[in-house]
Amino acid sequence: MIDALPPLREVIATHDLRAKKSMGQNFLLDLNLTARIARLSGPLEGAQVLEVGPGPGGLTRGLLAEGAGHVLAVEKDARCLPALAEIAAAYPGRLTVLNGDALEVDAAAHLSAPWRVVANLPYNVGTELLVRWLTPASWPPPWQSLTLMFQKEVAERIVAAPGNKAYGRLAVLAQWRCDVRIAMTLPPEAFSPPPKVHSAVVHLTALPAPRHEADPAVLERVVAMGFNQRRKMLRAALKGLGPDIEDRLRAAGIPPTERAERVGLEAWCALARSVAQA
Repeated sequence: MIDALPPLREVIATHDLRAKKSMGQNFLLDLNLTARIARLSGPLEGAQVLEVGPGPGGLTRGLLAEGAGHVLAVEKDARCLPALAEIAAAYPGRLTVLNGDALEVDAAAHLSAPWRVVANLPYNVGTELLVRWLTPASWPPPWQSLTLMFQKEVAERIVAAPGNKAYGRLAVLAQWRCDVRIAMTLPPEAFSPPPKVHSAVVHLTALPAPRHEADPAVLERVVAMGFNQRRKMLRAALKGLGPDIEDRLRAAGIPPTERAERVGLEAWCALARSVAQA
């Protein structure tokens, strides 16, 4: 055990916390495993941490046991609040629990930058949250790293290289501004209830500045258009950007007959700059 609180199975039974499919919930019950995931974010002594979807609090306990100075846990499911309140009592002054939607919470009102995000994300909002964290109004962001659990298929999309079938918009957005790696994979039986797929923890470290110059809004638009019709040649997929798109592609060093999944990050940024000039 990592602390004096009851085992998670007991917590779940006491508070009748059966995971809800409608909320994308799959609980990790092994506290040694949750502490290990907490450590993947780096040394936690005194760190400020945002956690989304703590559920019965397994990862929350891991973060606090590993020394996090302050954890802001955002939980939409009110059934989990009594269990999280017990953790807050065991770690006085170090855990703030908000009952709300992570898509609407302003972490800056509760944490001092730079903070870390460590979360076993609910499957149904994980990708949307990641895109929001990767596209703040200014860069560098208030967070220094993201250590996030996803379905393994989503994790592979984040770290994919050009030419890989998993490579797409998520890879470009993540790798433009972060160092990314898969830090750990987990089988379905690590969770309750077991999902139908393997899961993986992805660690993203914010770079001080993006790898290549580009206007974020233009880059997002160009990449989204390119990958929305990934089987088409880019001259067709991007024709909505203007009649001179073939010239723009050539100016960026991209053959107009190329397909999106074969275009590297630097070329996407060059294309975004060319489109912005137009």
